[in-house]
Amino acid sequence: MVRGLRGATTVELDDEKTVLAATEALVVEMAEANRISPDDIISVLISTTKDVTSTFPAKAVRTIGGWTYVPVMCTHEMDVPGAMPLCIRALMHVNTDIPQRLIQHIYQNEAVKLRPDLQK
Repeated sequence: MVRGLRGATTVELDDEKTVLAATEALVVEMAEANRISPDDIISVLISTTKDVTSTFPAKAVRTIGGWTYVPVMCTHEMDVPGAMPLCIRALMHVNTDIPQRLIQHIYQNEAVKLRPDLQK
């Protein structure tokens, strides 16, 4: 079964080290919370708000041990007035037997405000 795992985080400033660390922490927690190994991951789509331009967040994913061959792509979010700034979102497509209702979507830092209904 293919499932989508969602996640988001924010950074306090747009610099390469901060963006890469936040992205790595997000995708690692997404995988660990759902007991997903890199071999289970079909692809990861990462988006950022327009104010995150210091680096490609996908670079962080490619450097995680065992994740070298996971397909990753970056894009920008829609620029909607009032949107949360400095936000990094991830959509991970995975092979898993976990029922949809039991998937744990991960929201970190200020991004917890995006989906308070998914917080446990």
